[in-house]
Amino acid sequence: MNEQVAANPLGTERVGKLLIRYAIPSIISIVVNSLYNMVDQIFIGQGVGYLGNAATNILLPLTSILLALGMMIGDGTASYMSLNLGKGDKQEAAYGVGNAVTLAVGTSVILLVVFEVFLEPFCQLFGATEGNLPYALEYGSIIILGFPFAMIDGAFGSILRADGRPKVSMIGLLIGCITNIILDPIFIFVCHWGVKGAAWATIIGQILNAVYFLLCMLRFKTIKVTKQHLVPKWTVIKKVLTLGTSSFISQVASVFVIAVMNNSLVKYGAMSKYGADIPLAALGITMKVSQLITGIALGIATGLQPIFGFNYGSGQYDRVKKTYKLALTSCTLVLVVAFFIFQFCPEYIINLFGQESDLYMEFAVKCFRVYLLACFMIGAGAVTGIFFQAIGKPVSAAVLSLSRQIIFLIPAMLLFGHLWGVEGILWAGPVGDGLSGVISLITLGIFWKKIFSKDMAERSGLSVETVEAQGEH
Repeated sequence: MNEQVAANPLGTERVGKLLIRYAIPSIISIVVNSLYNMVDQIFIGQGVGYLGNAATNILLPLTSILLALGMMIGDGTASYMSLNLGKGDKQEAAYGVGNAVTLAVGTSVILLVVFEVFLEPFCQLFGATEGNLPYALEYGSIIILGFPFAMIDGAFGSILRADGRPKVSMIGLLIGCITNIILDPIFIFVCHWGVKGAAWATIIGQILNAVYFLLCMLRFKTIKVTKQHLVPKWTVIKKVLTLGTSSFISQVASVFVIAVMNNSLVKYGAMSKYGADIPLAALGITMKVSQLITGIALGIATGLQPIFGFNYGSGQYDRVKKTYKLALTSCTLVLVVAFFIFQFCPEYIINLFGQESDLYMEFAVKCFRVYLLACFMIGAGAVTGIFFQAIGKPVSAAVLSLSRQIIFLIPAMLLFGHLWGVEGILWAGPVGDGLSGVISLITLGIFWKKIFSKDMAERSGLSVETVEAQGEH
């Protein structure tokens, strides 16, 4: 272990202590990020009604695409940075960060232009109805203007955590969220701007968050970024994007999920007593609430990414294993608590978003109790995916990211909707969560010995068989 590595607390401090230091700020960051949309929905539900909430769900795929690219750049850079710091290569880590800045700015501007020009076709593609389309266009035309700032918020938070500053990442998102919470009721109820007010409140919060992050990026703890590091370097970009692939796939897959889900809810909802708009609004709220709760689990996994990457890069495999086990246990405990909340008191949560008809409440309760029936399995997929991503195994991470949404959730949604109508769509949720969790644990079991035996053999100059034999003793 070289001096730079030995001096870094990621490689020396007790894992439990590092979990608290890194995971808690990360949890708060992800939960706060989820609150942006959820707070909008609460105030829109109270001030506009369920058609307004349905409209925000229509725009969710567009924001998911932005988030997918932001996480791809941010998480990929964080992994690249941590692995290189673990090896003691600060120069290469700096190139990763500099190129990430260039990628984030350029990509967000392109998305802004494309989505503004084709907003209405996108809304129709993602399930807009005659009733909610005007609200979707009004909300979307404004929210898209904040995309460059949202990209900075999404990408740079992970990078700052990799720099050993998880609290800085957390504070930035808190600034944005608190601003949004304060301005939402003012713009919606005092100024009477409706969904437009919620959009402007979100953008202003994102701007303040982005400014704070950019100021923090000027002073890194572990590296020094100069102008030369901003110049695109293809080998670095390729590696960063490869490492961030699983994050990208996971978020992009959610776009397809939402598109299939929204269109299926509209189709089969129109054939039911609930109509097209009630299922669209109710399941949209369910998904946003679940994102908030499961964000705690994801925050634990994401917060530990620098610990995984640094210790793997420095060859401290026992610490990597210990970190994984602690992360999985913590995530599962959180999600078990969430499961009981969703099953036994969903009405209290639903009423936060506005008190609608008895028919609306009936379907919304079903959404929480059925769609989130296996939510306690989400932690296995989240932790295992982040683990593979952090140690530089993007293919395994990408496969796991695909499994829940593309391999299991969408086919189940299409099949169950055809067989049992709008209520059948809800059962796709536990199928996707349950099967992907099981697959994640099986995949980890298969590759656990293989990964560590191979890498230890390469570093020690021994054969894999010899290393495995030593491990058995």
